[in-house]
Amino acid sequence: MKISKIRWSKSSGWEASPSFSGIAELVLVFADDAFFQTEKCYSELHHKFPKAHIIGCSSSGSVSGVEISDGDVVATIVKLEKSKIRLATADIHQGKSAKDIGALLMNELAAPDLKHVFVLSDGLQVNGSELAQGLNQAGVPVTGGLAGDGTRFGKTWVMADAPAQSGRIAALGFYGEVNVKSGCFAGWEEFGAERIVTKSAGNVVYEIDGQPALALYKKYLAEQAADLPASGLRFPLSIQANKSDKALIRTLLAVDEAANSLTFAGDVPEGYICKLMRTNLDALIDNAGLAAEAAQSTSNPEAGLCLVVSCVGRRLVMGQLTEEELDAVQNKLGDNTTITGFYSYGELAPFSDVMKCQLHNQTMTLTTVYE
Repeated sequence: MKISKIRWSKSSGWEASPSFSGIAELVLVFADDAFFQTEKCYSELHHKFPKAHIIGCSSSGSVSGVEISDGDVVATIVKLEKSKIRLATADIHQGKSAKDIGALLMNELAAPDLKHVFVLSDGLQVNGSELAQGLNQAGVPVTGGLAGDGTRFGKTWVMADAPAQSGRIAALGFYGEVNVKSGCFAGWEEFGAERIVTKSAGNVVYEIDGQPALALYKKYLAEQAADLPASGLRFPLSIQANKSDKALIRTLLAVDEAANSLTFAGDVPEGYICKLMRTNLDALIDNAGLAAEAAQSTSNPEAGLCLVVSCVGRRLVMGQLTEEELDAVQNKLGDNTTITGFYSYGELAPFSDVMKCQLHNQTMTLTTVYE
């Protein structure tokens, strides 16, 4: 496997392409800049890498090694030597659920030697929980994430062998002699009373313990309530069907003052136990290392790729310390593994001991690819 990176910036355009550009099979592109949304961005990449599948999304910060950048485009170019890839795409249409689209994408990629699927999805128009349900129907490991839009929550974009579009979902299949592993850890701590979701519909919560959900959230956030929904990223919600289940984390995306409701990045079913969560900076960084440990190759490969999908909420609370979680990942995986990825509106991954993919928020989710 050969891997190289280039950047685009407003001041200097694209950096020089690697020597294997003409035969590269994969280009991964992440950006928090309007240039990513233009037809020109895709056409220039396609011209530089004519044989490559080009897949990427808008971000809340783009990852290159142990650095995070905004206002540019980061492209990672890959030449595979022993394995193959295929790309499937679909757009959200009225009348077709995210679950159905997930199942259709997996069916399109189906093959006896399919080892893993990496998915990038619109981060605001797609119900990530429903998408995960559809992706799971094929019985193949799946990871990925929901595109970001900084902290603006306006519109997200996915590029998949065509200019970037909103409402798009892309699924990249890995086949043949390839070893793909993943790790997904959080590091947040619960606080406050244990409560029950008493009224919800999909990812919209109307009542918790019989009280208006937004009013209760504002009570906990105190003076930070004035900055909702952005401040809600600092206080995600832990949910679980019962105390014996593993808890999932849900990030707040929007509030509705008239309905007194909260909209989260994934489903929050009625009857679920919920608790607010808050930051433990050391634990966030330590858990990034645990994710890398889970995704680490058991062999000693010459070169490998690590796809990082970390939540925008983690970046907000860690501030200038955010790159320390990337340091923890690089230190664990070693210099032979190239890190690329983005800060997201949601992460798709299984828990470490279960193959079933789920939507997570506020996690560090890693996917490593080695031939």
